[in-house]
Amino acid sequence: MAGDKELPDARELAARMAEIGERSNRIFRRFLERQDDEHFQIPDPKVVTDAFARLAEHLLARPERLVDAQLAYWREMGRLWESYMRRVLGEEVPPMVEPAPDDRRFRDDAWSEDLVFDYIKQSYLVTASWIQGTVANVEGLDPALRSKVAFYTRQYVDALAPSNFALTNPVVLRQAAETRGESLYEGLRRLLDDLERGKGELKISMTREDAFELGRNIATSEGAVVFENELMQLIQYAPLTPTVQRRPLLIVPPWINKFYILDLKPKNSFIRYAVEQGSTVFVISWVNPTAELAHKSFEDYLVDGPLAALDAVTRQTGEDEVNIIGYCLGGTLAACLLAHEAAKGQKRIASATFFTTMLDFAEPGDLAVFIDDEQLELLDRHMAKKGYLEARHMQQVFNLMRANDLIWSFVVSNYLMGRAPLAFDLLYWNADSTAMPYMMHSFYLRCMYQQNLLTRPGGIILDGVPIDLGQVRQPAFFVSTREDHIAPWRSTFRGSRLLGGPVRFVLGGSGHIAGIVNPADSTKYGYWTSTSRSADPDTWLARAEHHEGSWWPAWRQWLERHGGGTSPARDPGAGNLEVIEPAPGRYVRERSPD
Repeated sequence: MAGDKELPDARELAARMAEIGERSNRIFRRFLERQDDEHFQIPDPKVVTDAFARLAEHLLARPERLVDAQLAYWREMGRLWESYMRRVLGEEVPPMVEPAPDDRRFRDDAWSEDLVFDYIKQSYLVTASWIQGTVANVEGLDPALRSKVAFYTRQYVDALAPSNFALTNPVVLRQAAETRGESLYEGLRRLLDDLERGKGELKISMTREDAFELGRNIATSEGAVVFENELMQLIQYAPLTPTVQRRPLLIVPPWINKFYILDLKPKNSFIRYAVEQGSTVFVISWVNPTAELAHKSFEDYLVDGPLAALDAVTRQTGEDEVNIIGYCLGGTLAACLLAHEAAKGQKRIASATFFTTMLDFAEPGDLAVFIDDEQLELLDRHMAKKGYLEARHMQQVFNLMRANDLIWSFVVSNYLMGRAPLAFDLLYWNADSTAMPYMMHSFYLRCMYQQNLLTRPGGIILDGVPIDLGQVRQPAFFVSTREDHIAPWRSTFRGSRLLGGPVRFVLGGSGHIAGIVNPADSTKYGYWTSTSRSADPDTWLARAEHHEGSWWPAWRQWLERHGGGTSPARDPGAGNLEVIEPAPGRYVRERSPD
């Protein structure tokens, strides 16, 4: 048993200490090598410092309010101490404050049953609430600054949770005692592994990357690459039914991550589900760009992406109409494609489905924290030198938006508990992110997020065509998710109203990924639908009906009305295009060097 293990002898301890020292020196040297004038961080430390300096100015402008807030805090802490002493004396006392129902940091019984750790937990919760409330109630802050300081205050509060420190986490202490300290040593070793992997910066291991191989046990749906250019490969999937809907289905995924989020494993593969239901499925697999593609613009992504794919699907199948799906950023591009086609009088798209897609960027949620003139100028200068934005920067932004789940839970498990990460397909995909070309990313952030030009008819021009979403007449199926931090559902709801055709809006449970990758036989999350025509999202939700399970079957029923009849199944090798290579292709296998 672990508790019966002998302590290591002096020679083993000395060898371990020598190894730790040597690895630490090597990591520190590599870290220093990266600290040059071109070193770039998101978030930028100066931006954060300046935001809190402006907050302090507003706080000190009304010192009496700050004093009142401090007195209220000490009163709360006094009440908590009184509650603690009453428990020490044996009295049953209900907790003064409890974690939120979805807060997994304090689920172990010791956080409530042990008096000391219960007091530590409640002290933290009282303090965290006071800090965030004090910041939220500061008068005179403009909305952008208020959002920024609220976001970074939350990062500060999350980082200081007692669960994140060995001496104040009863679970960590219990594990250390049971293993006679081996869990702490193993955690330190894993920390050094991740620092070495990040070349001096911490790159947290979230899953066992050696547990997955594209095409073997992830992204395994059978198919072939039938077209490619500089920016994308087009995959056609092999049929699983004797007949298929006449109109093919083209999927435009985001290029900030790889397409196989829709094809993780057969049991949760949306692509496989669509094929099983009788669609001829094509999906765009975007390239992972290097500095050589720095000049590629948002317009290039339209022309060489879905426009080129439409031409290829038409040549391959002989069909002149397709149904299209756009996911997140891919949905934004798909909407631009629809407007582009409308402006040119073309009718090659019969219907459109949008997954968690922003069209109106007026309220982009936490991402707005990173989009102002100062930060975009810093980003432009960095991308101009590098040619692209490294994958790790966008990954860090998304992780910060859910820090407790995507940062601190792994810090505790990997480094304090010494546990190996589990083999989890979704987290493997999450770590396999892509770079962003300079010209495209700069245009997208400024024209969409900062200036919200897509909401204005003709606000942007792509391929010589003014884009007007109001001219899009095709029926649309809009899926958003209630807990989405990346594409907030109220914003996607408002964006859906920009389209000129009939829109069916569906609100799924959970977040940006889990709410979409929710297989047809799942009983989790559920979804809401409504016949309300209200332009207000909260009014729409108040009138909505909740349904159990996945929204996938409801989407399938909707799509069947736009399938255009049936035709014999289409094999990728029997079309008019030559097979280039088996799915999932070369492009998706390219890993970001950073």
